[in-house]
Amino acid sequence: MTDPVNLTVGPPDTVLEPPHAVAAQRLAAALEAPAEGRRDAVSDVVRAFPDWCDAWAALGGLARDDIEAYACYRVGYHRGLDALRKSGWRGSGYVRWSHPSNRGFLRCLDGLRATAAVIGEPSEEQRCDLFLHQLDPSWPPADLATPPGGTLR
Repeated sequence: MTDPVNLTVGPPDTVLEPPHAVAAQRLAAALEAPAEGRRDAVSDVVRAFPDWCDAWAALGGLARDDIEAYACYRVGYHRGLDALRKSGWRGSGYVRWSHPSNRGFLRCLDGLRATAAVIGEPSEEQRCDLFLHQLDPSWPPADLATPPGGTLR
């Protein structure tokens, strides 16, 4: 008797590592800080955990202007690509919102899309939109409307 063949259906899902508990606790506390100090508190979390997309997404949502938001989302997006590669992603396959540890990366990519539109970069906006739908065909998720740290621009 032969062993059964395990076939996968469709592209694989890639799931990012969850954040260290201390990182998640610090970001949650920073997001609860009084409004006048919230951006600085989130910046401190980014300094401590510069590879973590959720912190970059939160900082982008608290940015003082569109260019600062664009920069935060772009850095978070690139940190996320690095993390995806470390998790086995090879440039194709799904990175779905349904996995909570993927959400920071997807928020950064969506924030980059939105701010590209605001600053007059329609080709970047379109590339990001296409990439979001390739990564998660059910994009956008119903619960995207309230990102940590603020609103997507």
